[in-house]
Amino acid sequence: MKTKSGVRKFFKRLTYSVSLLLMFLSSESFAQADTSRTLKEVKVSTSSIPQVQTVNPSQQVNADDFKRYNAFNVADAIKNFSGVSIKDYGGIGGIKTVSVRSLGANHTGVLYDGVQLTDAQNGQIDLGTINLDNVESITLFNGTSEDICQPARSFASSSILMIKTIWPRFESQKPTHLSLNYKTGSFGLINPSFVWQQRISKQWSFSMANNWQKANGRYKYKVDGDGSDTLATRNNASLESLQSNASLFWSRNDSNRFHFRINYYRADRGLPGAVVYYNPTSNQHLWNRDLFLQSGYEKQWDNGFHLLLNAKYAKNYIRYLDPDFLNEAGELNQKYTQTEIYQSAALSYALSKNWEISYSSDVTWNALKTNLVNYDYPERFTYLNVLASRFSWNKYTFQGNLLNTHITEQIQTGSAAPSKTVWSPALSATYKPSEHSPFLIRAFYKDIFRNPTFNDLYYTRLGNRTLKPELAKQVNLGITYSKAYTHLLNYLTITADAYYNHVKDKIIAIPNKDLFTWTMLNLGKVEIKGLDLGIKTELPLSSSLQGSISGNYTYQEAIDITDPSSSVYLNQIPYTPEHTAAVNAGIHNNRFSLYYNQIVSSSRYFLRENLPENYVPGFTVSDASASYQFFAGGNAINFSTELNNIFNNSYAFIRSFPMPGRSVRFSFQIKI
Repeated sequence: MKTKSGVRKFFKRLTYSVSLLLMFLSSESFAQADTSRTLKEVKVSTSSIPQVQTVNPSQQVNADDFKRYNAFNVADAIKNFSGVSIKDYGGIGGIKTVSVRSLGANHTGVLYDGVQLTDAQNGQIDLGTINLDNVESITLFNGTSEDICQPARSFASSSILMIKTIWPRFESQKPTHLSLNYKTGSFGLINPSFVWQQRISKQWSFSMANNWQKANGRYKYKVDGDGSDTLATRNNASLESLQSNASLFWSRNDSNRFHFRINYYRADRGLPGAVVYYNPTSNQHLWNRDLFLQSGYEKQWDNGFHLLLNAKYAKNYIRYLDPDFLNEAGELNQKYTQTEIYQSAALSYALSKNWEISYSSDVTWNALKTNLVNYDYPERFTYLNVLASRFSWNKYTFQGNLLNTHITEQIQTGSAAPSKTVWSPALSATYKPSEHSPFLIRAFYKDIFRNPTFNDLYYTRLGNRTLKPELAKQVNLGITYSKAYTHLLNYLTITADAYYNHVKDKIIAIPNKDLFTWTMLNLGKVEIKGLDLGIKTELPLSSSLQGSISGNYTYQEAIDITDPSSSVYLNQIPYTPEHTAAVNAGIHNNRFSLYYNQIVSSSRYFLRENLPENYVPGFTVSDASASYQFFAGGNAINFSTELNNIFNNSYAFIRSFPMPGRSVRFSFQIKI
């Protein structure tokens, strides 16, 4: 009864807030005379200087960069970022998660047009399910973003990955934009997609995007263990997926606008098992049916106020089948349904030209249902409140926030995990020697709190209700250089950030015998020391030809410091390479582009004990891409070819889950 009462209260609050919002929109926004100011707009071109002089370290790629990195999804697009570690289980349908600075995927918040994608069941977002057809830019912030008028959730993670989709822009004589795309290639890949944008009136427009994929996922890999060159074929790695997105936009100008989005994702995939002792057999299967509805409203006034409202409803269904599981039923057939209701309000005020303050408040209700016997059916209310401020004075900029997190949980039987209230401060500062100096020195400190997921606490076979929350303290000190040139180079940017993270009661997810079942444990205390380096430049090769070079390097020492008498004391934590590097180089003009990309990773260990039998070798992977664009009848037509793993290297991100060898992908696009 408590559960039903809590849900009723939540819906009452939600209904009341939505009613106030609709009243506000009708009286203030759609009828009021335009007294607003225009938001800052960043125009991206091939020669624009990357924005690296930010209060907290940030890295960004935009739609023009995706082809440079042979990017097929969001995980591919950010694989070159410093401090980023991708866990990839191989193939087109392999689950792909991201850990930043060794803190784990659960510490990375993924925001889709300002609203966080969440998974209360396991806390990790599969970035391989997010295609790039309608994405304008992807930005990774360590700590918090530059803008303090954000949902409270964006302050509640150690790092934020912000995915921004394309807001339709129309020429006066062209009310319709249509992009038709088709990709095909190795492993039986078939991938048609389209993006349709339509202007309805001066202020209203809509867009629709559909992306369908199918692949058999059968790729060759080298069998490890006997030193031979024996090749085997990866089985049960097929994928068929559909992602559909429909959006409605209203905009009086850039400082007064509203959007509503419906997103549906469906996927049927095989889960390839671990290749152990020449036995790659796996018959496990996973079905996803995900739906979310999301809306956002933003308005800025000339008097310094800035309002941001967001709301979301999500329902995610997962079915997992293991027909070979040894139990009385002769199989493992599990079904899970997650429901989320989310509402957020943020308001900032510019006290002066140099000082801004903000307050953000979020409330979220999550519930998980399943067909498991004797399951607890947990529900969770999460309340987040943030006070933030940004102040500039002379050569200095200061930014800080104080986050309050309050979490309560309920289950049908037994005792739920205890309620939690945590205060989490963060403070950032920069120093710029002069207004036109190319140098900027920055530092930040952040306290953050990561609550155990539903699977961590309540999973029938492996859940651990005594699992402690994870507390992380982050410290960063860095320097950046950014300058435009007029002769030899167009620009040069260099970043260097040293960091120290201290994690107490770190929650480690180690894959068990399959991809869907995890063993969860508190590792105790972890100390992380690291260094991120980045360089990017563009140089004119002729009047029409440009060259670009970028490189990133990361050093990470992430060690267990829990118990000096333990055999794992001072051992590197699982799946954390000490050294990673990435280089990208290419040439391009208005029609043609050619790029080469290489990623290098040192060895790592897949268990806590750094023993030879737990060793996972390092690897290097090289990719190349070429594209050509021309115009016919006023329509832009683009052909591109991508060659992945050029040298057919044998490697794995996760032990016993080999990655594909050499593969090719062809793309065709026409914009009407």
